[in-house]
Amino acid sequence: MSDTAPAKAGQREWIALAVLALPTLLVSIDVYVLLLALPHLAVDLGASNIEQLWITDIYGFLLAGFLITMGTLGDRIGRRKLLLIGAAAFGAASVAAAYATSPAMLITARAALGVAGAILAPSTMSLIRALFRDSKQLGLAIAIWGLCFSAGAVIGPVVGGAMLSHFWWGSAFLLGVPAMVLLLGAGPVLLPEFRDPNAAKLDLTSVALSLVAVVPSVYGLKELAKNGWQALPVVGIVIGIAFATLLVRRQQRLEHPLLDLRLFTNRSFSTALGAMMSGPLLIGAIMLFITQDLQLVEGLSPFEAGLWMLPAVAANALSFVVSPLLARRFRPAYVIGAGLAISVSGLIVLTRTDTASGPTTLATGFALIFLGAGPLVTLSIHLIMASAPPEKAGSAAALSETSGQFGFAFGLAALGGIGAAVYDHRFTPPSGVPAHAADAARESLADAVVVARDLPPHLAEALLTPAREAYVSGLHLIGAISAAILAVVAVLIVGLLRDVPPTGTDQEAGSTSASRSARARR
Repeated sequence: MSDTAPAKAGQREWIALAVLALPTLLVSIDVYVLLLALPHLAVDLGASNIEQLWITDIYGFLLAGFLITMGTLGDRIGRRKLLLIGAAAFGAASVAAAYATSPAMLITARAALGVAGAILAPSTMSLIRALFRDSKQLGLAIAIWGLCFSAGAVIGPVVGGAMLSHFWWGSAFLLGVPAMVLLLGAGPVLLPEFRDPNAAKLDLTSVALSLVAVVPSVYGLKELAKNGWQALPVVGIVIGIAFATLLVRRQQRLEHPLLDLRLFTNRSFSTALGAMMSGPLLIGAIMLFITQDLQLVEGLSPFEAGLWMLPAVAANALSFVVSPLLARRFRPAYVIGAGLAISVSGLIVLTRTDTASGPTTLATGFALIFLGAGPLVTLSIHLIMASAPPEKAGSAAALSETSGQFGFAFGLAALGGIGAAVYDHRFTPPSGVPAHAADAARESLADAVVVARDLPPHLAEALLTPAREAYVSGLHLIGAISAAILAVVAVLIVGLLRDVPPTGTDQEAGSTSASRSARARR
């Protein structure tokens, strides 16, 4: 135990947190609003199907690819400096995207947004780590930041639906601009600067290896989720794994690596990082299936679907705020385990839905899932950031974000493949439906809904009924599999983290100090 307790954050630090959290919320909303704006901008710009895919995906590819580099770069040149550069770049790219006059211009702007987003995420989290040195306050600050990030994903369809009904598609890209202006104005005054005084030059070879390791892997996983097993996505994943192996080997030889592998020797860090991957893998991916169910099975508009998801936002907010408070009295492992048990119950509720049950059962299950997910997210991030030495906070934040990106992509590919397989097996087109409509409906429920619009009402209903039943069957299996895996994850987390003491106790201070001393001796 140290002789002096860490200084507690005051009003200035909490205002600074608000300045950091607001852009996080709006950027998260901005990402999901694009999904609603895509049909409008595709018509206005004359974007082909391939161009639409690049408009949607280039952001995520470059975001994932540059996270590790930007997290480490912030540790080297200064986290506040890099954050302000990222905010300026994100604001400028948002304006360029809003007023794009061609698909190529919009794709370029989206690529710039991806690189800027890779700057914002780890820089924001590492600065929060510098602002809040007291462990209890750090836990609450991370909870508020995480709430803003996850709430944006659910609020996005509501905000997007309202904006697109009154303004042109480019307005979807302008949501984050005022927040970036606020960050650029208040950041130099409220945010501390921090850089590793012993940092060396960035190893450009490692930067290149990390890009080629991450981008093809994420591309392959996303393509598998969209189109099933094909040669090119599999080749992308193989290339990513090969270059990831080369990246790890190079980091082991460097005195000042881009990716400090010594962080993984801390069991709390490694376990929490695995937890951060498992959450988006199961809970994040299934959210997409629920939103599709609300719109394609229940027949709700994106705006109405967003309203039905608001109970999950409220449950998530409660969970995020209460989790760090509970972790002050109980061991984080038990709080996370109890939360995951609630999420498992929500997944089980999803297996009880049918085409006639209405959105209430879906909304209830989704709310339970999000209620239980709070401890997994907030306490895992807290453990990751608290386990890393201050000079490596940017790298730790980047690893946390990258694991979430991979978890989401892998979960979407795996669960999406399962859902598609069940749909293909269970769907049988009724007699009397034209062959072209039946063939299109075999691809997915979304395709069935599209072709049904051109059919007479009685044939449309005859086609959609088995298609919706097949989709719900897939959702049932996905929910059951996710529940089983999440239960195993809960047991593993409780077993591996049961020795971590409650937040802010003398035991936690001692264990953190000991782990850092052990790293310093290596």
